[in-house]
Amino acid sequence: MTKPIGIFKSSLRSPRFHLGTSRRYSDRPAAHSGSDVDLEAACRRRRTEWKRKQGGQSFLDHLILTVRGGNGGNGCAAFHREKYKPFGPPSGGDGGRGGDVYILPTSGLTTLSSVPNRVIGQSGGHGQGTWQNGKNGEPTIIKVPLGTVVRELPRDDPRRSKDEWEAEEESTAGLTPLEKRDKMRENRWLHYPRSGETNVQRDSFKEAEASLYKQERERRIARRKKGLTPIHLDLDKEEVLERSVDAPLGSKQPEPTGFLIALGGSGGLGNPHFASAVNRSPKFASRGQKGERITFSLELKLIADIGLVGMPNAGKSTLLRALTGGRAKTEVAGYAFTTLNPVVGVVRVAEDGTFEGGISGNHIYDETQVEEEQQRERMEKGELANVLTRNQSPVEAQEDEITLRPGHRFDIVEDFRFTIADNPGLISRAAENVGLGHSFLRSIERSLALVYVVDLSGPAPWDELRVLRDELEQYQPGMSTKARMVIANKADLLAGDGDPAAVEDAKRKLSMLQRFVNAQMIVHEGSGDAFTLDVVPTSAKFSQNLVKVVGLMRSYVEEAKEHRMLSYLSHKLLLGE
Repeated sequence: MTKPIGIFKSSLRSPRFHLGTSRRYSDRPAAHSGSDVDLEAACRRRRTEWKRKQGGQSFLDHLILTVRGGNGGNGCAAFHREKYKPFGPPSGGDGGRGGDVYILPTSGLTTLSSVPNRVIGQSGGHGQGTWQNGKNGEPTIIKVPLGTVVRELPRDDPRRSKDEWEAEEESTAGLTPLEKRDKMRENRWLHYPRSGETNVQRDSFKEAEASLYKQERERRIARRKKGLTPIHLDLDKEEVLERSVDAPLGSKQPEPTGFLIALGGSGGLGNPHFASAVNRSPKFASRGQKGERITFSLELKLIADIGLVGMPNAGKSTLLRALTGGRAKTEVAGYAFTTLNPVVGVVRVAEDGTFEGGISGNHIYDETQVEEEQQRERMEKGELANVLTRNQSPVEAQEDEITLRPGHRFDIVEDFRFTIADNPGLISRAAENVGLGHSFLRSIERSLALVYVVDLSGPAPWDELRVLRDELEQYQPGMSTKARMVIANKADLLAGDGDPAAVEDAKRKLSMLQRFVNAQMIVHEGSGDAFTLDVVPTSAKFSQNLVKVVGLMRSYVEEAKEHRMLSYLSHKLLLGE
């Protein structure tokens, strides 16, 4: 195999300079209207989902979730009986309250595939005789990944399910007024055996029924007012409950429940609540109320420190594998859209700039199919019988000698770590949901910094940069200002045979890319400062010039986190906390 010749020393970090312009923000462009456009968009979304589900991949980053709070338990119509008291007082217990539904961000999840489409809270227990109240329903907790955005769908959204009152109106549609009245009474009242016909004729029952309908109207009005401010949660932080220092030893620690999104229904009333001076033995009780029914849109925006942005087949997956030492399991092949779902890897860095992937022992990362075939041949020949694992050290190493090795031995020298996301390839008109479209762009919104990856061996890598920047801006104005670096990948394909003329052509091409970035890819910050992107040529396949890449990425992450902390502290000072 011909060893590639590096052309990396000709690229230096460009200095930042002041232009005095400010970053401008605007709203996202409105979607096209019209039935034909809607039909085309729906067909495109179905094709996108079909692509992403190929190969058994279960990654899911958006979901329509219908939540129902637990129904309240029914009240009980009973009378106390004991020796020498054949006609005791009413003793029916109340029903238990239905369980509420919470949503909890969890750091151990990375996809919404474990979240069901429909969640129903636990119902409350029914009341019983001798004044026994029903048990309250346990809360239901929905666990979602960090970075999930929860939005309540408005009433005019066709994806929204009917609430508890709309569902009852649908079930009574087409009935006569008398049948509708009887149906509604059946959903709200319980009668003592053989007392239903006489109860509905009593004035005490009619007064209780009027009071119940009045309470329902008040709840319905309150629910409509609550819908004017729909639920919107940005679950980017994990909830942590601190244990009280005064808590006694051995006491149970409270567990985080998350955010309340649906209330359970109140329990029904037993017949003692309807006793009065006129009717001292009421033979009816109320049923439990229905829990809230709300429909949410869940959208997962991965929280990665660095997001790789590039055209299909630009070498992003190979770059992620090289930076993580092969730990990131991502498909590598010579065709477009090999990566259909985002893959997140962790880069661990030592104090001297050494990163774990650079000492893994594997410095050539080929296509996945080729590597699997080579691994199969080595297994058949028996070459892997005595190979050391990642966490095993060679016998000749001294016990007191600290050697840089991947795995748990790297924990001793680890000084910094950050996450990097390999996103699906971006093509022209991706902001209009072409290709993987919004499924890709959604996954990079939360990245602290973006890194462009272009194919330096292509005819015009600067054209790729222009398309990438324009698509980011069309999807969300201001997103391209997160870009910090341009990685000119596949530099090993230029002048790989060592021909001096080819080397000069490669350097000239890299110089043209640098000039384009300095002239056309200027990033304007909100403070008025402006800077140019760093251009770094690399060969991810042969792990060349990655130390410089990791060092720059680390500086970007540290700078972004410091800026975020300063913004948080200034916000707290303004609030006077």
